Amino acid sequence: MILAGDIGGTKTNLALYDWTTERVEPLRVESFHSGDYTSLEDILVEFLTPPEPPMPLDSVGSEGGEKIQKASKAASEPVKLTAACFGIAGPVIDNRCQTTNLPWVVDGPTIAKQFSIPRVQLLNDLEATAYGLSWLRADELEVLNIGNPPKKRQALALIAAGTGLGEGILFWDGKSYRPMPSEGGHTDFAPSNDLEIELLRYLRGQYLHVSYERILSGPGLHAVYEFLRDTKKNEPTWLAEKIKVGNPAAEIAQAGLQGQAEIAKQALDLFASIYGAEAGNLALKALSLDGVYVGGGIAPKLIAKLQDGTFMKAFTNKGRYKRLMTHMPVKVIMNQQTALLGAASVAAALSLAPTP
Repeated sequence: MILAGDIGGTKTNLALYDWTTERVEPLRVESFHSGDYTSLEDILVEFLTPPEPPMPLDSVGSEGGEKIQKASKAASEPVKLTAACFGIAGPVIDNRCQTTNLPWVVDGPTIAKQFSIPRVQLLNDLEATAYGLSWLRADELEVLNIGNPPKKRQALALIAAGTGLGEGILFWDGKSYRPMPSEGGHTDFAPSNDLEIELLRYLRGQYLHVSYERILSGPGLHAVYEFLRDTKKNEPTWLAEKIKVGNPAAEIAQAGLQGQAEIAKQALDLFASIYGAEAGNLALKALSLDGVYVGGGIAPKLIAKLQDGTFMKAFTNKGRYKRLMTHMPVKVIMNQQTALLGAASVAAALSLAPTP
């Protein structure tokens, strides 16, 4: 049995797999609100130790009661694991991570010792997603640009907006794509037109450093909306009330996608354009001629917006390199468990490795 995890600033997803060499469906998957826990270890204790079923009063002392008691004891015993792998939103150094959007420190050896797991590997969350790419089916992807990749394999790029913004690169080593973690989401935001320059000035009034993550994330979409609200003065009262009591990014996205409020539509336009521009920036830096994957929790929810041309127009708007950009395939990952899938594949390989 192996354990896979996808640890984000908002949610922590855990899954148990009976995985050897082929993709299989998880035996059990649970999602936890990360902010409700003080550490990953607290979540693992809850996930790996099922509650003991109650003992029927009328069966005590009988042969049937003894069988139930044995079954109850077995069910309540901790799961025995051969390996575990966790994708974590933050830089992983020496199998240890101080998370970016949570007050956690996650340490692989500490988890291995506490839960008696022979091998525990930590990965950056985008690195885990990158490992999951090769296991995706065609129906788990939406194509934004077919492209025309070269016959000889080169590199892939991965960008994912969710609670934060993750970026990664995959290079071809002659046999397979090898993921390389990155913290590119924290690079400086570079506006490309007058409206985006205004947005930068607005955000500089709140932050000493304005990164792409300040815009390309759930909180970032809300920040874009607030910029338009404060500078254009066109917020409808009904939407302001919904945002106040609900999830701001979700309310803005719904109003924009359904055409209910002009300000929400403008926010999505600006968000999608900057998303496409930064995806193109990453593609140029990686020279990802084999393609770009757009992951994270936001893209599937905004797929209709990403398909309307706004994203790809900004993606290809790279001056003399516009033609090159049009040759790069661009696909949106629709499977929200891709990071879990990647972490599971790494854990499975660890479980099969010879004991050192």
